[in-house]
Amino acid sequence: MRAIPELPDQTNVLVISYLTIRRAIGISGLALPVVLLVGGWITGIPIQDNMSSYYHTGMRDVFVGTLCAIGVFLFCYQGYGWAENWTANLGGVSALGIALCPLDFNSDPLLQKSVHGYLHTFSGGVFFSTLAFYSLYHFPRESRLEAEPHLWERKWIYRTSGIVILVSLLTMGIYLFFLDDDWKQLLTSYHFLFWMEWIAVWSFAAAWLARGRAIIADIAVDVLAYSSELLLKKRHAGSHPGLKQDEDLQKGPLDETNSNQS
Repeated sequence: MRAIPELPDQTNVLVISYLTIRRAIGISGLALPVVLLVGGWITGIPIQDNMSSYYHTGMRDVFVGTLCAIGVFLFCYQGYGWAENWTANLGGVSALGIALCPLDFNSDPLLQKSVHGYLHTFSGGVFFSTLAFYSLYHFPRESRLEAEPHLWERKWIYRTSGIVILVSLLTMGIYLFFLDDDWKQLLTSYHFLFWMEWIAVWSFAAAWLARGRAIIADIAVDVLAYSSELLLKKRHAGSHPGLKQDEDLQKGPLDETNSNQS
């Protein structure tokens, strides 16, 4: 009978940790607008009205590839319960929807000629809303459960990121739904949607990098914690300016008597 070969003592197992996925999502979001802008400048592509318009340029592969990667990372991410898992899955589906259902060429996001164009616009709104929900609800809750260092500062970063995303969405909604054509043309000439999307993307990237304990994010958290501590000490000293002097005056004679007796 043929002998069964022995398995090796150690097997190489590929493990993608939670921290790695969080960092990958954050780095992808951080790099996307920069690569689109700089890569477009190098290749002679002007700044587009919005990031989605880069699909119709030579930077298409960067745009589609990055969003597909973010979508896959979100699918791989497992949270603390079914609610967070569904949030991640919804974010993953919407990211893939943005990547695979392009916006119509040279068009207003609200005035599309195709079904995939409207799916793109809808997916974009769902994607940013999902990431805002992560920053405002899931991340602060998880941070407390995992007892992360500098908990207050991390929660501040998460919630600030979520608020910035929501404000960006609200601003883009006002631009798309309520402004007249003259104001739209004026803001479009300054690539308004592109810069607002950049702000929203970097906001969610900051939250995911902080959640992933990336080095640059941890440094920012430490600086914020140190600054908060100094501010609290200064405020406490300012509110009780004579407290230390009174304590010294009260303790001084007693200490002097004790020293003389000894």
